[in-house]
This record gives sequence, C-alpha cells and structure tokens, in this order.
Amino acid sequence: MYHWTGMAGYGLAHWIVYVVMAVVLLYPIGRILMRIGLSPFWSILALVPLLNLIGLWLLAFIDWPTGPRRTG
Repeated sequence: MYHWTGMAGYGLAHWIVYVVMAVVLLYPIGRILMRIGLSPFWSILALVPLLNLIGLWLLAFIDWPTGPRRTG
C-alpha cells in the first residue's frame, strides 16, 4: 500500500524558495503602501488567500494622497 506520509515533509530548499518568493512579493507591496501613507506591515495580507483580494479591492477604491504637482 502506498503511504503519502513519506512525502509530507518539506526540505530546506523548499523553505528557501518560499522565503525568497515572499520577499519578492512583499517588498514592492510594502513600498507602495508606504507611498500612500499606510504601514508596510499591511503587505503581509498578500500572503493570506482571500484577504489579499479584499485588500486589493479596498486599496483600489480608497482616496490616495496626491503628490506634488509636476509642471510640464
């Protein structure tokens, strides 16, 4: 009989890839949140399924602060 428990553990390479991908995802989101005046710690919501979509929709419809006007 086949036992799946032998494959249930994750190796070190898996966790390294996971951490690298989390940093690649969270860093730019944190920078965007800082530019609009929110805490970059809100970017952790991007790792939570469904909450990331809710956060994205809220972010799309809030009033963003306007920066200095550029004259052309």
